[in-house]
Amino acid sequence: MKSFSLFVAAMILAAFTFTTDDPSSWSIDNSHSSISFKVRHLGISKVRGEFLTYDADITMDGDDLNTLTVNATIETASVDTGNERRDGHLRSDDFFGSEEFPAMTFASTGVTKVDGTNFHLQGDLTIRDVTQSVVLDGNFLGTAMMRDTERAGFEATTTVNRKEFNLSWDQLTEAGGVIVGHNVEITLELELIKD
Repeated sequence: MKSFSLFVAAMILAAFTFTTDDPSSWSIDNSHSSISFKVRHLGISKVRGEFLTYDADITMDGDDLNTLTVNATIETASVDTGNERRDGHLRSDDFFGSEEFPAMTFASTGVTKVDGTNFHLQGDLTIRDVTQSVVLDGNFLGTAMMRDTERAGFEATTTVNRKEFNLSWDQLTEAGGVIVGHNVEITLELELIKD
């Protein structure tokens, strides 16, 4: 009888834990967010650009960074560097191959709190037909209220080698250097709205 009572108590506790564990869902406010990148040009300067169309499913339990999960999609054809000819080249098969591969995706696989509001977000980044594990260096900027809605801010950066994702176009300068660098710095500045 005692073991049965313990079993019932355990089931009640499990049910209570399940019903109170309610991670919140968040949506990106695209009008106050950006996903940008920069890459070396001729080894002496940097070209900057951004992606204009993106979405993500994001959950987090309160402000507990250890519960953060992200599943994001970015439309490759939305790339914008301020130069239509260059953007057309980036959409071509030399780079993103947007017609065959219309989206790149990121799916988080884990998060490690570093200190304070800083964290590392691990995940699988897929570009074209290649998936690689990457780590985003993130910073949680806190929350604020606006028109009865809760908002949260995040910043994150990472660097990837475009050649590892089959963005393989290369052309050498007269001095033997590459026109477009291989390492691409990606920066996310996101304002989220609690659903």
